[in-house]
Amino acid sequence: MAKTNFQYERRQKDLEKKRKKEEKLKRKADKKDEPGEGVEGAEPVDGVDADDGDDDSNDDSDDDAAEPATEPK
Repeated sequence: MAKTNFQYERRQKDLEKKRKKEEKLKRKADKKDEPGEGVEGAEPVDGVDADDGDDDSNDDSDDDAAEPATEPK
């Protein structure tokens, strides 16, 4: 009976793993290169709208009227 060549089988497994890993990295790179291809309806991070860059989630122009003024004693 013929002896099994374990080194050949191991090499084939390693090559298959390497091929799959490269394909995965390529898919990730392709996904990263295409901005805007995210999940539909995803909320922006930290509640900031994507179209404006300010940190205020509240766009009221009368911010001073909302807070009572404190006078120094």
